[in-house]
Amino acid sequence: MASIRFNPWSEVYKRPFGAIKAGQAAEFMIEVYDAYVKSVELEIYRDGESTPCILQMEDQHDGRYCCTYTAGSAGLLFYYFKLVLYENNSEQTYYYCLGLGVTQNEGELSEHSYQLTVYEREVEAPDWYQDAVCYQIFPDRFANGNPDGRIDGRKQNSFIYGTDSDLPMYIRNKDGGIDRWDFYGGNIRGIIEKIPYLKELGITMIYLNPVFEATSNHRYDTNDYMKIDPMLGTEDDFAELLQKLHANGIHVILDGVFNHVGKNSRYFNAGGLYGDDEGAFRNKESKYYSWFHFIHYPDSYYSWWGVSDLPTVDKENPDYQQFIYGKKDSVISKWTSFGVDGWRLDVADELTDDFIENIRKTLDDYKKRVLIGEVWEDASNKVAYSKRRRYVYGNGLYGVMNYPLRKCIIDLVLSSRSPLEIAHELMQLRENYPRDFFFNSLNNLDTHDTKRIITACSGKMQLVRTAWELLFMFPGIPCVYYGDEAGLVGDSDPDNRRFFPWGHENQEMLQFMKRLISKRRASQVLSRGELSLFVCGTFFGIGRFLGDESVAYLVNASDCEAEFNPDQLQSFHDEAGLGAKLCQAFARKKFGAWESVEI
Repeated sequence: MASIRFNPWSEVYKRPFGAIKAGQAAEFMIEVYDAYVKSVELEIYRDGESTPCILQMEDQHDGRYCCTYTAGSAGLLFYYFKLVLYENNSEQTYYYCLGLGVTQNEGELSEHSYQLTVYEREVEAPDWYQDAVCYQIFPDRFANGNPDGRIDGRKQNSFIYGTDSDLPMYIRNKDGGIDRWDFYGGNIRGIIEKIPYLKELGITMIYLNPVFEATSNHRYDTNDYMKIDPMLGTEDDFAELLQKLHANGIHVILDGVFNHVGKNSRYFNAGGLYGDDEGAFRNKESKYYSWFHFIHYPDSYYSWWGVSDLPTVDKENPDYQQFIYGKKDSVISKWTSFGVDGWRLDVADELTDDFIENIRKTLDDYKKRVLIGEVWEDASNKVAYSKRRRYVYGNGLYGVMNYPLRKCIIDLVLSSRSPLEIAHELMQLRENYPRDFFFNSLNNLDTHDTKRIITACSGKMQLVRTAWELLFMFPGIPCVYYGDEAGLVGDSDPDNRRFFPWGHENQEMLQFMKRLISKRRASQVLSRGELSLFVCGTFFGIGRFLGDESVAYLVNASDCEAEFNPDQLQSFHDEAGLGAKLCQAFARKKFGAWESVEI
């Protein structure tokens, strides 16, 4: 059988590495040895099309076959290689594709083609974002800045916790819905009060969970997009927060929740909070009526995942579109003009591509702003509602929340998948994303939607520290969920939303995080450098390189002692030769369980 080699993660075989811009050429090379070759072809096809473009690959007379492909418009392309070989006095057709290597089964190609992402334009984020260390704040649970601890703007049908150390809980009705929301009273003045803490920690960017007027404690059920929630404070308080954060070199992005609103919002108004004759639920003549789809008026309507508290808004409605992203007097224009530095779009896959791209057009009128989306999968080939999404092509999102990285890190430290499988997934993600988009990822180990990392690791602090070291080594913007640095624990919602343990911080964890943040901020190669990955048995490594500068992190991802054997090293996109440095430095060295080194 012929010996065939192709590696899209090495520029020996494909140049340039990863995604390419529309109109750019990509060079392909495949090696075929120990065979009589009649022809080698690159067959490449556009997403949704079945007939490939066929490129004859030129024989270089040394086992190498080459061709060049110039991409057209933005979109996803898929490719494989077709080889016709002489064997036993007859022609045999083989295909070389992703995952399978060599196959003669043409029916397997659609599921095992290599992906080539073609984007329309770069999305270079401002310097403040590229170099940021982010901190996510769930406002009700961070800090109360009132001297007497009073809670402002108390809400109807809610209850207030007696102490900050009480555990969160919901009071549910007989149908399982939440009947009473719990509040701790965190507010904007509390965040202002803690700016010195955030600055000492090394934070340069805050991602705020929703701050607009709402019924719940999480505020993803917006009641009024144009008002700050009274429990959090006033518009003047918010202006002061932005001014003081900016004065301390800290930027702010807001949570944009535009797929749905609260059922008690002024737009829907099921409970009559805004008057007996206001809102779509109470008046078919309301200017908001056309924003919603009713199945049976007024009590049956489309809502997010069937949650009746969250009626879905029609994103195709022109009035709603102008309300959210119009050039004047819209939600985006008001708060961006107010001074916020960007937006994180909640449930981005529920928004249409046109909706996202029009938000971007409005945001582009302001300088040095960013637009990040909540996408839980590989955003380059995401399909939502039977449509391939355009997230990565350059006209919409700058980047996404990097949930695939979170899963890979947790799987690695919990030993639920092999280092090799994890390296393959992460390098595939790097290949699929345009470089800027990949480097604009917002990288989290946990959020308000997941278990906290300490709980996910069953309190094993060595695993927790390893997870954070991996996150801070990775390209993208590292983001700390409030309280992680203080040792806060928590299972799934609502337990992951405990109040910050002021005065009871885990000092060892806090000092560890300060050192990690300081090292990240001091290193240009960690914020801007390209990525390499390494696997050697139980060892997992991350390399970063920028010009002549490089750094590599290596961990024995095992509960047992292991020896680093250079003969087993596998390198991925190692254009800086860091694998050789690892082999030279650590050949036959024995590492203890979860022992890590950096060179």
